[in-house]
Amino acid sequence: MKKVPVRVDGRELTLSNLDKVLYPEIGFTKAEVIDYYSRVAPVLLPHLAGRPLTVKRYPNGVTGQFFFEKNAPDHTPGWIRKVNLPAPGSSKNRESIDFAVIDALPTLVYYANLAALELHVPQWRVDADGTALPPDTLVFDLDPGAPATIVECCRVALMLREALKDEGLTARPKTSGNKGMQLYADWDCREEPSAYAKRLAQVLEKEHPKEIVSVMAKKARPGKVFIDWSQNNPAKTTVAPYSLRARERPTVSTPLSWKEVEDCEHPDDLVFTAPDVLARVEEHGDLFGRA
Repeated sequence: MKKVPVRVDGRELTLSNLDKVLYPEIGFTKAEVIDYYSRVAPVLLPHLAGRPLTVKRYPNGVTGQFFFEKNAPDHTPGWIRKVNLPAPGSSKNRESIDFAVIDALPTLVYYANLAALELHVPQWRVDADGTALPPDTLVFDLDPGAPATIVECCRVALMLREALKDEGLTARPKTSGNKGMQLYADWDCREEPSAYAKRLAQVLEKEHPKEIVSVMAKKARPGKVFIDWSQNNPAKTTVAPYSLRARERPTVSTPLSWKEVEDCEHPDDLVFTAPDVLARVEEHGDLFGRA
């Protein structure tokens, strides 16, 4: 195993297996994963800062075995920020978990080197002392039931945008990097977010029953878009903006402009890979940073 010592913003890291192919379909290597995350860091890090991290690791690439990692192992470098938080319902019967927090480039590079392709975070942050704060983000996950695609998700996103606007909330869209998309809005804690999101989803389902479903039963989804409101549960996470996804190609959960949502006519219109996203960021900056 070839190891390469590097210095990242004053931290010493050791990178390994840089030529290992993690996306076999196009030969995308670990070195390219690390390069992507390093270059997208200026727009990615603000969306990770203060949020307890869950990673999805693919040590042998996207066609190999993967695992979720919430608890930061004992061998995690001491300079990586960790916060200890309650873990109700832990699959390993832990009362609490030491979550890592990615708030600086060295931590991001460290996890990229572990083949942590996907970065997932909750809709809340911790304060400087590591105490959980109230949720600051509302999220709707739009999941198309075949034969519906992201094209139908875009239509529903536009309906949801107007419904949120009527409630005084400004929505921001992004692709999931998979087959669907998500809408986020800054949240003011006017009520419990899951209950609020569920009620809004049910209203839209009632108004557009042929296009929208708000229940989780898969048998109800064919040809419709499921508005998943449950991602607002504080125990759940959503893929972060600019995170890679473990698909055949290195697709990214990509922030969109509303014009792109309005103009979408084919699923391929909204598929973006790591190189695409770096070019978009160079041209537009952080689309997700604009309310």
